[in-house]
Amino acid sequence: MSGRLVYVAGVGIHPFGRFADRDVTQLGQSAVRAALGEAGVGRGGFQAAFCGTVYTGVAAGHKVLGGLGLSGIGIVNVEAGCASGGAALALGASAIASGQHDRVLVFGMEKMPRGIIRSSFFPPWCEEAGFSPAPAYFALRARRLMAESGVTREHLARVSVKNHAHGVHNPYAMYRKPFTTEMVLGAQMVCDPLTLFMLCSPNEGAAAVVLGASPGPVGPPVRIRAAVLRSHLPGSVLGEHTPMSGLPGNEPPSPTETAARAAYEAAGLGPEDLDVVELQDTDSGREILSVEELGLCPRGGGGAFVADGVGEMTGRLPVNPSGGLLSKGEPLGASALGQIVELVWQLRGTAEKRQVADARCALGHTVGRGANASVVVLSL
Repeated sequence: MSGRLVYVAGVGIHPFGRFADRDVTQLGQSAVRAALGEAGVGRGGFQAAFCGTVYTGVAAGHKVLGGLGLSGIGIVNVEAGCASGGAALALGASAIASGQHDRVLVFGMEKMPRGIIRSSFFPPWCEEAGFSPAPAYFALRARRLMAESGVTREHLARVSVKNHAHGVHNPYAMYRKPFTTEMVLGAQMVCDPLTLFMLCSPNEGAAAVVLGASPGPVGPPVRIRAAVLRSHLPGSVLGEHTPMSGLPGNEPPSPTETAARAAYEAAGLGPEDLDVVELQDTDSGREILSVEELGLCPRGGGGAFVADGVGEMTGRLPVNPSGGLLSKGEPLGASALGQIVELVWQLRGTAEKRQVADARCALGHTVGRGANASVVVLSL
C-alpha cells in the first residue's frame, strides 16, 4: 500500500448468532465500544467512520455513532454484499495512507432474515426460475469443481468438518459443535451435492476496527499491507453477478483473482509468504474455489489441497482457524471485519486454542454477491 503505513490500532467484535433482545444498532455499538476501548480512543479521537452493512437501512452508521454521542465526523455507509466490511476497510485504509486522516473507525453489522439470502440485485424471475445463487449457484459451482478440480463429496464434507472443528474453540462463533464426515454427508440434502452442514447460516453480529497512522497500545504492531476491492468482469457463464448468462469458454478472471493479484502487488508479498488465511466459505465449495483463486494452490488443485490437509491447523497453511462462516454464520456487513479481528489476534499471538504458531503474515478474503471481492493482507 503506497503512502503512509496503516496500522490496526484496535479491534472489537460482537458474537455472531441470533440475539432477539438486541437490535442491529446495539450490536454495532457493542463492537465499536470494544474497538475504541482497545485503541484508547474516545470522542474526538478519530476523524472519519466507514460502516459496512446490507440490510440495516438508511444511515445505519449514523444511528450507531449517534447513539454513542460520536457523530459530527464524516460517516460513510458502504454496501458491497458480503464484502461490505472489506469495502469499508479499503476506504478507511486509503484515508490513512493518503494522509487525509490520522485515525478512522471501520465497523460493520447485520441482523439477517432467516432462510436463504435473498437480494434485490436480481430480477424476481431469477429466483422464480430457481436461479437464486443461494443455494442453486453454490451447487453448480461445487459440481464444476468436482469436474475440473478433482473435488469429491468427501472433500466438500472435510471442509465442513475442518471449519466446525476450528469453531469449537471460537467463543464468538454461532456453532461450536464438531462434526464427523458421516454427519455432514448424511445431513439433509439442500441442493445436490451440498448438504445442510456444507452451507453457512445467515445470522446476526458486528465487528469493528480502528485504523491509524501509528500503532495502538495493545500487542505488537499489526499493519494493513493492502486492502483491495474489485468488481466482476462480464462474460462468465457461472458468475454469481449474472446467474446462467454469458459465454461458457474463455472466461475472464474472477473478482477474487483480480483483487488478489492487486493485493499481492501492493503488499509486495505473495501467497507463499502467508501463514494464516481467513477466506469466504459461504459453502464448502466456495472455500475450495477461494483457495484456487487466491493462488494458495494451482488452478484445478483444490481437491488435492483438501485431501493433503494443507488448510487444517496441522497443515502448511491453516485456513479459517476462526471456524469460517460455516461455524460462525454470516452477518453480511460484519463478515469481512470479523475476519480482520481474527487475523489481528492471530498475528498478536492471542488466539488461544486456535492459535497458528508463529503467524506473521495473514490474508482475509470475502466475496459479495459475486460482483465484488475484497482481499486484505496484514503483517507484523
